[in-house]
Amino acid sequence: MPPINLLDQPDVRRKLDQCIHCGLCLPACPTYSILNTEMDSPRGRIALMRASADGRIGLDGAFQTHIELCLGCRACETACPSGVQYGTLLEIARTALAREQPRFPALRPTNGSHASSSPASAPGAVAARVLQWAGLTQLMPHRRRLRVLARGLWLYQRLGVSGLVRRLLPHLPPVLATMEAMVPRVDLRYVDESRPAPAVGSRRGKVAFFTGCVQDAFLAGVNAATVRVLQRNGYEVHFPQSQTCCGAAALHSGESDFARDLARRNIDAFAGGDFTAVINNAGGCGATLKEYAHLLKDDPRYADRAQGFVAMVKDINEFLAANLHHPPRGRLQARVTYVDSCHLRHGQKVVQQPRALLTAIPGLELVELRQPDMCCGSAGIYNLLQPELANQVLDNKLADVESTRATIIATANTGCYMQMVYGVQRSGLNATVMHVVELLDRAYANAH
Repeated sequence: MPPINLLDQPDVRRKLDQCIHCGLCLPACPTYSILNTEMDSPRGRIALMRASADGRIGLDGAFQTHIELCLGCRACETACPSGVQYGTLLEIARTALAREQPRFPALRPTNGSHASSSPASAPGAVAARVLQWAGLTQLMPHRRRLRVLARGLWLYQRLGVSGLVRRLLPHLPPVLATMEAMVPRVDLRYVDESRPAPAVGSRRGKVAFFTGCVQDAFLAGVNAATVRVLQRNGYEVHFPQSQTCCGAAALHSGESDFARDLARRNIDAFAGGDFTAVINNAGGCGATLKEYAHLLKDDPRYADRAQGFVAMVKDINEFLAANLHHPPRGRLQARVTYVDSCHLRHGQKVVQQPRALLTAIPGLELVELRQPDMCCGSAGIYNLLQPELANQVLDNKLADVESTRATIIATANTGCYMQMVYGVQRSGLNATVMHVVELLDRAYANAH
């Protein structure tokens, strides 16, 4: 029996047919703006999906090349007048690719060239795929392992080994060089999760905190600031112990079955707590958490539970904008620009809330980017799998950031945070990267 063509299903066909080829998505697409090829636009990739659904092309060659080069930023969804669900279509296409090929196929060249359709055998390509597998299955679902890795990196940074390693970077595969440069200054002051963090002042409710995996291990200061800000606004914060990775990286890689397993584990972890909300502070994680109902719609045991879970999920900016019971009083004299998380802006449609929180800080001057809706090049693990094209996208973003003359770059997503840390180092910008909640937390502290 031949394998099922995931793209040739009635509901997928309907989604593909929503595209009217108007081209309004083209200016919004980062890869099209750099490569200027039709197949590297959302419209072109939908044409490839249609061709595959019709059996006119296979899943290798041009299909794989152009689908893999997509950032998945979903800016096209915001621009589309027809409501095309491009993110869902991309997820299906990548699932089809993952099922067609073994877990460790060699990646194609990452320089943006489409001339070759033969598999790449470069060490960088192999390293990227091995690191992808290790991250997805051996690290992200295991918070303790990630914290062990973080402690090793903390020691690496404190011993000054980084200087020696960076002299070797030009001779290393691009994926390893990018990973080394992206790691922020590791903070090991983890939140005490052994008991709930009590509300400060009048208790207004209790929330559950989704700590994330990479966020928890490498950006502990962001999580700690998130908890403190919630406490200051009257919320008791709980930490479900069996929570795991949200599954975003698995979905980006086409591993939808694995993502569903992670979703079930998280739904179980947060069940029965009678929480006001499930709070997360990473745009990419939140977008995936809010898609659990879609992801598990065919699961008879979890479909209804997934809908209930999704109804409680709130991004920290979304939640605080509606529940900032005690606005910060301390001044923070700083010129700040805000870098939108694509999955927060285009996926969750949370756009004004982070800006409202930043402008609520006394003394803070918020300066908008010229193109706030354009990706920074992080896109989950895209900057590791396609480092050269991701760097071109990043350089465009950095030029926009530099034009603001901001001394602080505010973010609301783990990947964006780490990508901008890398970008500041790459460009030599005199700016500090901070999460929105870190700025709020600092303003609260300055009131004393």
